[in-house]
Amino acid sequence: MELSEMVKGKYGEAARRVATGGSNGCCGASALLDGGCDPITANLYSAGETVEVPEEALRASLGCGNPTALAKLNPGDTVLDLGSGGGIDVLLSARRVGPTGKVFGLDMTDDMLTLARENQRKAGIGNVEFLKGEIESIPLPDNSVDVIISNCVINLSGDKDRVLREAFRVLKPGGRLAVSDVVVRGELPAEIKRSVELWIGCVAGALQDSEYVAKLTHAGFEAIEVEPTRVYELEDARQFLTAEGVNVDAIAPAVAGKFLSAFIRATKPSACCGSDCCS
Repeated sequence: MELSEMVKGKYGEAARRVATGGSNGCCGASALLDGGCDPITANLYSAGETVEVPEEALRASLGCGNPTALAKLNPGDTVLDLGSGGGIDVLLSARRVGPTGKVFGLDMTDDMLTLARENQRKAGIGNVEFLKGEIESIPLPDNSVDVIISNCVINLSGDKDRVLREAFRVLKPGGRLAVSDVVVRGELPAEIKRSVELWIGCVAGALQDSEYVAKLTHAGFEAIEVEPTRVYELEDARQFLTAEGVNVDAIAPAVAGKFLSAFIRATKPSACCGSDCCS
Protein backbone atom coordinates (compact mmCIF):
# COMPACT_ATOMS: atom_id res chain seq x y z
CA MET A 1 0.00 0.00 0.00
CA GLU A 2 1.31 3.46 -0.90
CA LEU A 3 2.16 5.86 1.92
CA SER A 4 -0.57 8.31 0.90
CA GLU A 5 -3.21 5.59 1.08
CA MET A 6 -1.97 4.48 4.51
CA VAL A 7 -2.14 8.06 5.78
CA LYS A 8 -5.58 8.57 4.25
CA GLY A 9 -6.85 5.40 5.92
CA LYS A 10 -5.44 6.33 9.34
CA TYR A 11 -6.84 9.85 9.34
CA GLY A 12 -10.16 8.80 7.84
CA GLU A 13 -10.61 6.29 10.65
CA ALA A 14 -9.72 8.95 13.23
CA ALA A 15 -12.29 11.34 11.75
CA ARG A 16 -15.03 8.71 11.86
CA ARG A 17 -14.27 7.93 15.51
CA VAL A 18 -14.48 11.60 16.45
CA ALA A 19 -17.69 12.10 14.46
CA THR A 20 -19.33 9.29 16.43
CA GLY A 21 -18.28 10.66 19.81
CA GLY A 22 -14.94 8.92 20.29
CA SER A 23 -11.38 10.22 20.49
CA ASN A 24 -8.78 10.39 17.76
CA GLY A 25 -7.52 6.99 18.86
CA CYS A 26 -4.66 8.44 20.87
CA CYS A 27 -6.00 10.82 23.46
CA GLY A 28 -9.37 12.29 24.22
CA ALA A 29 -10.00 15.98 24.72
CA SER A 30 -9.23 15.86 28.43
CA ALA A 31 -5.90 14.19 27.78
CA LEU A 32 -5.00 16.75 25.15
CA LEU A 33 -5.67 19.49 27.66
CA ASP A 34 -4.19 17.85 30.72
CA GLY A 35 -1.08 16.18 29.32
CA GLY A 36 -2.49 12.67 29.15
CA CYS A 37 -1.30 9.57 27.35
CA ASP A 38 0.53 11.02 24.36
CA PRO A 39 3.50 13.36 24.83
CA ILE A 40 3.24 14.38 21.16
CA THR A 41 -0.35 15.60 20.98
CA ALA A 42 -0.81 16.68 24.61
CA ASN A 43 -0.75 20.28 25.86
CA LEU A 44 -0.54 21.94 22.45
CA TYR A 45 -3.39 24.43 22.82
CA SER A 46 -4.12 26.86 25.62
CA ALA A 47 -7.42 26.89 27.48
CA GLY A 48 -8.22 30.18 25.78
CA GLU A 49 -7.78 28.58 22.35
CA THR A 50 -9.75 25.43 23.09
CA VAL A 51 -12.88 27.36 24.02
CA GLU A 52 -12.83 29.01 20.58
CA VAL A 53 -13.37 25.77 18.65
CA PRO A 54 -15.89 22.89 18.80
CA GLU A 55 -14.83 19.96 20.96
CA GLU A 56 -14.77 17.71 17.89
CA ALA A 57 -12.06 19.90 16.33
CA LEU A 58 -9.92 19.44 19.43
CA ARG A 59 -10.55 15.70 19.63
CA ALA A 60 -9.56 15.31 15.96
CA SER A 61 -6.22 17.05 16.52
CA LEU A 62 -3.34 14.77 15.55
CA GLY A 63 -0.62 17.40 15.32
CA CYS A 64 2.72 17.80 17.06
CA GLY A 65 2.62 21.55 17.66
CA ASN A 66 0.53 24.70 17.50
CA PRO A 67 1.54 26.68 14.42
CA THR A 68 -1.20 29.27 15.01
CA ALA A 69 0.44 30.27 18.30
CA LEU A 70 3.86 30.69 16.73
CA ALA A 71 3.03 32.09 13.30
CA LYS A 72 2.50 35.83 13.01
CA LEU A 73 -0.95 36.22 11.45
CA ASN A 74 -2.27 39.68 10.65
CA PRO A 75 -5.81 40.92 9.97
CA GLY A 76 -6.54 40.51 6.27
CA ASP A 77 -4.00 37.73 5.67
CA THR A 78 -4.76 34.81 3.38
CA VAL A 79 -3.64 31.61 5.12
CA LEU A 80 -3.32 28.01 3.89
CA ASP A 81 -3.20 25.01 6.26
CA LEU A 82 -1.59 21.97 4.64
CA GLY A 83 -3.28 18.80 5.92
CA SER A 84 -5.98 20.62 7.85
CA GLY A 85 -7.63 17.54 9.42
CA GLY A 86 -10.56 18.38 11.68
CA GLY A 87 -9.92 22.08 11.18
CA ILE A 88 -8.65 23.27 14.57
CA ASP A 89 -5.74 25.32 13.17
CA VAL A 90 -7.91 26.69 10.35
CA LEU A 91 -10.59 27.90 12.76
CA LEU A 92 -8.08 29.46 15.16
CA SER A 93 -6.33 31.18 12.25
CA ALA A 94 -9.63 32.49 10.87
CA ARG A 95 -10.32 34.34 14.10
CA ARG A 96 -6.86 35.93 13.98
CA VAL A 97 -7.02 37.15 10.38
CA GLY A 98 -10.52 38.52 10.93
CA PRO A 99 -13.37 39.05 8.47
CA THR A 100 -11.11 40.71 5.91
CA GLY A 101 -8.84 37.65 5.83
CA LYS A 102 -9.34 34.15 4.44
CA VAL A 103 -8.14 30.73 5.55
CA PHE A 104 -8.00 27.65 3.32
CA GLY A 105 -7.74 24.16 4.75
CA LEU A 106 -6.38 21.48 2.40
CA ASP A 107 -6.93 17.80 3.11
CA MET A 108 -7.13 14.63 1.01
CA THR A 109 -9.43 12.68 3.33
CA ASP A 110 -13.19 12.92 2.72
CA ASP A 111 -14.10 12.05 6.31
CA MET A 112 -11.80 14.73 7.70
CA LEU A 113 -13.20 17.31 5.29
CA THR A 114 -16.75 16.42 6.34
CA LEU A 115 -15.79 16.75 10.01
CA ALA A 116 -13.95 20.02 9.41
CA ARG A 117 -16.88 21.60 7.57
CA GLU A 118 -19.21 20.58 10.37
CA ASN A 119 -16.82 22.11 12.90
CA GLN A 120 -16.80 25.30 10.82
CA ARG A 121 -20.61 25.35 10.90
CA LYS A 122 -20.67 24.87 14.68
CA ALA A 123 -18.08 27.61 15.17
CA GLY A 124 -20.06 30.00 12.96
CA ILE A 125 -16.97 31.11 11.04
CA GLY A 126 -17.47 32.28 7.46
CA ASN A 127 -13.99 33.27 6.25
CA VAL A 128 -12.90 29.62 5.79
CA GLU A 129 -12.89 27.25 2.84
CA PHE A 130 -11.91 23.58 3.02
CA LEU A 131 -10.44 22.14 -0.18
CA LYS A 132 -9.91 18.53 -1.19
CA GLY A 133 -6.49 17.76 -2.55
CA GLU A 134 -2.95 16.61 -1.83
CA ILE A 135 -0.23 18.82 -0.42
CA GLU A 136 2.03 17.77 -3.31
CA SER A 137 -0.37 19.48 -5.73
CA ILE A 138 -2.02 22.48 -4.07
CA PRO A 139 -5.24 23.56 -5.84
CA LEU A 140 -4.58 27.31 -5.53
CA PRO A 141 -3.10 29.86 -7.95
CA ASP A 142 0.49 31.08 -7.96
CA ASN A 143 1.36 33.90 -5.54
CA SER A 144 -2.01 33.80 -3.77
CA VAL A 145 -1.24 33.10 -0.07
CA ASP A 146 0.40 35.23 2.63
CA VAL A 147 1.12 32.47 5.17
CA ILE A 148 1.29 28.67 4.99
CA ILE A 149 0.89 26.67 8.20
CA SER A 150 0.89 22.92 8.78
CA ASN A 151 0.84 20.66 11.82
CA CYS A 152 2.89 17.44 11.64
CA VAL A 153 1.87 16.67 8.05
CA ILE A 154 4.76 17.48 5.70
CA ASN A 155 6.87 14.71 7.24
CA LEU A 156 4.20 12.20 6.17
CA SER A 157 4.62 13.03 2.49
CA GLY A 158 6.58 10.69 0.25
CA ASP A 159 7.74 13.67 -1.86
CA LYS A 160 8.69 16.49 0.49
CA ASP A 161 10.62 18.36 -2.20
CA ARG A 162 7.45 18.65 -4.26
CA VAL A 163 5.47 19.82 -1.22
CA LEU A 164 7.95 22.59 -0.53
CA ARG A 165 8.08 23.62 -4.20
CA GLU A 166 4.29 23.85 -4.22
CA ALA A 167 4.30 25.85 -1.01
CA PHE A 168 6.81 28.25 -2.56
CA ARG A 169 4.68 28.55 -5.71
CA VAL A 170 1.45 29.56 -4.00
CA LEU A 171 3.07 31.97 -1.53
CA LYS A 172 3.14 35.62 -2.50
CA PRO A 173 6.59 37.25 -2.72
CA GLY A 174 7.53 37.93 0.89
CA GLY A 175 5.07 35.26 2.06
CA ARG A 176 5.91 33.04 5.00
CA LEU A 177 6.00 29.32 5.75
CA ALA A 178 5.38 28.60 9.44
CA VAL A 179 4.90 24.90 10.18
CA SER A 180 5.17 22.48 13.08
CA ASP A 181 6.77 19.15 12.22
CA VAL A 182 8.68 16.23 13.69
CA VAL A 183 12.41 16.25 12.92
CA VAL A 184 15.42 14.13 13.80
CA ARG A 185 18.48 15.82 15.28
CA GLY A 186 21.57 14.09 13.92
CA GLU A 187 21.89 10.60 12.49
CA LEU A 188 20.48 7.37 13.89
CA PRO A 189 21.07 3.73 12.98
CA ALA A 190 18.19 2.50 10.80
CA GLU A 191 17.13 -0.25 13.21
CA ILE A 192 16.83 2.22 16.09
CA LYS A 193 14.81 4.65 13.99
CA ARG A 194 12.42 1.82 13.05
CA SER A 195 11.95 0.91 16.72
CA VAL A 196 10.99 4.44 17.68
CA GLU A 197 8.70 4.69 14.65
CA LEU A 198 6.63 1.91 16.24
CA TRP A 199 5.75 4.41 18.95
CA ILE A 200 5.73 7.76 17.19
CA GLY A 201 3.69 7.00 14.07
CA CYS A 202 4.19 10.47 12.65
CA VAL A 203 7.98 10.26 12.89
CA ALA A 204 7.99 7.88 9.92
CA GLY A 205 9.60 9.89 7.16
CA ALA A 206 10.81 12.64 9.50
CA LEU A 207 13.80 14.52 8.15
CA GLN A 208 16.99 15.45 9.91
CA ASP A 209 16.84 19.12 10.86
CA SER A 210 19.75 19.91 8.53
CA GLU A 211 18.07 18.07 5.66
CA TYR A 212 14.88 20.08 6.19
CA VAL A 213 16.89 23.30 5.89
CA ALA A 214 18.59 22.02 2.72
CA LYS A 215 15.27 21.15 1.07
CA LEU A 216 13.76 24.53 1.94
CA THR A 217 16.82 26.26 0.51
CA HIS A 218 16.62 24.21 -2.67
CA ALA A 219 12.94 25.14 -3.06
CA GLY A 220 13.93 28.82 -2.99
CA PHE A 221 13.17 29.85 0.60
CA GLU A 222 15.33 32.13 2.70
CA ALA A 223 15.52 33.22 6.38
CA ILE A 224 15.08 29.58 7.43
CA GLU A 225 14.84 28.74 11.14
CA VAL A 226 14.28 25.42 12.94
CA GLU A 227 13.18 26.01 16.54
CA PRO A 228 12.77 22.92 18.77
CA THR A 229 9.52 23.00 20.74
CA ARG A 230 9.33 19.56 22.36
CA VAL A 231 11.81 16.69 22.77
CA TYR A 232 10.42 13.15 22.95
CA GLU A 233 11.91 10.90 25.60
CA LEU A 234 11.99 7.12 25.34
CA GLU A 235 10.84 6.79 28.94
CA ASP A 236 7.44 8.01 27.76
CA ALA A 237 7.26 4.96 25.50
CA ARG A 238 8.90 2.33 27.73
CA GLN A 239 5.77 0.22 28.25
CA PHE A 240 4.79 0.28 24.59
CA LEU A 241 8.25 -0.46 23.19
CA THR A 242 8.91 -3.21 25.73
CA ALA A 243 5.68 -4.92 24.66
CA GLU A 244 6.98 -4.77 21.07
CA GLY A 245 10.18 -6.57 22.11
CA VAL A 246 12.41 -3.48 22.08
CA ASN A 247 15.18 -3.23 24.70
CA VAL A 248 14.61 0.40 25.73
CA ASP A 249 17.68 0.58 27.98
CA ALA A 250 19.91 -0.61 25.13
CA ILE A 251 18.74 1.97 22.58
CA ALA A 252 18.21 4.92 24.95
CA PRO A 253 21.80 6.31 24.79
CA ALA A 254 21.66 6.50 20.99
CA VAL A 255 18.18 8.05 20.86
CA ALA A 256 18.14 10.52 23.76
CA GLY A 257 17.30 14.01 22.55
CA LYS A 258 17.17 13.01 18.88
CA PHE A 259 13.41 13.08 18.13
CA LEU A 260 11.64 16.40 18.54
CA SER A 261 8.85 18.63 17.40
CA ALA A 262 10.07 21.84 15.86
CA PHE A 263 8.63 25.07 14.55
CA ILE A 264 10.03 25.69 11.08
CA ARG A 265 9.99 29.17 9.58
CA ALA A 266 10.99 30.27 6.09
CA THR A 267 10.25 33.17 3.75
CA LYS A 268 9.74 33.47 0.01
CA PRO A 269 12.00 36.26 -1.28
CA SER A 270 10.25 39.58 -1.82
CA ALA A 271 12.09 40.41 -5.02
CA CYS A 272 12.42 37.96 -7.91
CA CYS A 273 15.65 37.58 -9.81
CA GLY A 274 15.05 34.66 -12.17
CA SER A 275 12.54 32.37 -13.84
CA ASP A 276 12.48 30.02 -10.85
CA CYS A 277 11.71 32.72 -8.29
CA CYS A 278 8.15 33.76 -9.02
CA SER A 279 5.86 31.49 -10.96
